[in-house]
Amino acid sequence: MFIAFIGVFIAPFTAVFITACTVGPNYQPPQADVPAQWHDTQHAAANAATASAASATSSASVPTVDSDPDPRWWRSFNDPTLDSLIERAVAGNPDLQQAVLRIAQARLQTQQAAAQGLPNLRATASYQREQLGLKGILESQGVYNRVDQLGAPGSPLDSISPNAGTAVQNGANKLLDQLTAPVNLWQAGFDASWELDLFGRVRRSVEASQAQTQAAIENRNDALLSLEAEVAQTYAQLRGAQTIRAVATSLVDQQREIVELTQSQAKVGLASQLDVRSAAAQLATTQAGLPQYDQQIEQSMNGLAYLVGEAPGALDTELSTPAAVPPVPPTVPIGLPSTLARRRPDIREAEANLHAATASVGVAVAQFYPDISLTGSVGTRALNASDLSHWSHLFYAFGPQISLPIFQGGALVANLKLSKVQQANAALAYRKAVLGALRDVDNALAVYRTDQARHVSLDDSVREQQQAFDLARDSYRKGLVTYINVLDAERQLAQDREQAAQSNAQVTTDLVALYKALGGGWQDDASAAAAR
Repeated sequence: MFIAFIGVFIAPFTAVFITACTVGPNYQPPQADVPAQWHDTQHAAANAATASAASATSSASVPTVDSDPDPRWWRSFNDPTLDSLIERAVAGNPDLQQAVLRIAQARLQTQQAAAQGLPNLRATASYQREQLGLKGILESQGVYNRVDQLGAPGSPLDSISPNAGTAVQNGANKLLDQLTAPVNLWQAGFDASWELDLFGRVRRSVEASQAQTQAAIENRNDALLSLEAEVAQTYAQLRGAQTIRAVATSLVDQQREIVELTQSQAKVGLASQLDVRSAAAQLATTQAGLPQYDQQIEQSMNGLAYLVGEAPGALDTELSTPAAVPPVPPTVPIGLPSTLARRRPDIREAEANLHAATASVGVAVAQFYPDISLTGSVGTRALNASDLSHWSHLFYAFGPQISLPIFQGGALVANLKLSKVQQANAALAYRKAVLGALRDVDNALAVYRTDQARHVSLDDSVREQQQAFDLARDSYRKGLVTYINVLDAERQLAQDREQAAQSNAQVTTDLVALYKALGGGWQDDASAAAAR
């Protein structure tokens, strides 16, 4: 009965609610102001016109705008171990799991905002023992004195019957005792209320919450992209440290041979003890660098263990065997600047924040308009619990309520201005995110290109210096040059080989940084991870 009653009551208001307006600005997605081409690719093309630049980078990995980056960019390194590490990091990293929980929190807040626009129905029941204090009121009004006079001798009732006054007095006293006695009041029923969102305050709140949920999703995507890049860079650093240690170990073996050679030469008078001591000192210097590389290797393995959600040492068995640094692919698809805003999670998060700020302006505007609510209650009320089921004890109340702000001390105006300032700030944050993304990509392209050119030169230097060292060693063995020539060639070779190994790892980490700047790596599994 109550549901049917409320339905009949609110039916006229439903049509008004459906045709209600939503005040405040409607959100319009911003247009990212980006150039047609990457600045560094144009700069590189201009430099490549010279023969020297072309020859220096002829074997380098070339960025291409023909297609967008592969969302699974790490697979271009063709390293199954790296693929496995990234997969485990996505599943077990605590930071990423926290980002997923923030998405769940934002979705629950959206549900809370949406609930404000739905009817609210509550069942109520109560019991009270009441003493209304009527006896004192009746005494103050002289009621008890008048009742006592009814049974007094000579009262008007005595003329009717000798005992009439006493009988009436006794009846009146009983009635008064019943009226002034404590009572038990039982009540059961339903209360309902529904705020008619005629001006869109609730709808704008829901819109803002949904945009904040999207911002939380993009924050998770940004965390995912950063995690993938950090795993790949740490893995490249690990393999680079292992490669450098292998280079240093081979240099130790090579320098040990030089020590033995100088000792042999000294025995026959072809070398001095200074040469022997210098060779031994160079060997000791190279050996002193080995613990440093061991430290880097252990720190990298511990870093990878942390990223995949494991304790230090959990990956030692898997990663302790040295392996080569993942090579860069021949071509790197980077797409056009116009597609960057759709791939970069930080830009998408800034856009969602702008959407939320725009909707909040609508909430602030709606607070200037009346709030209209429908309220109603129905139930039964009785002095005995057994009488609650009787319709004769039914009570009900219903009607609309309206609240119109008249004077708030300027709070509503200040709130609206604050919302507009926050919207303007969010628009600037979006523009800043776009400019920052363009800068990141162009910087990453420049670093990748120049580090590749440096690596090519270092490789050439290692080849030339190896030949110089071989010649110096053979000439020293034949007594044609002094040991100082061998020592200089040896030092330069050790330096060049170490720099070349470092440069090789740096090129790989540069490519990872470029992929991160381009914003791929979250598209395929973002929804799956967010649903967990």
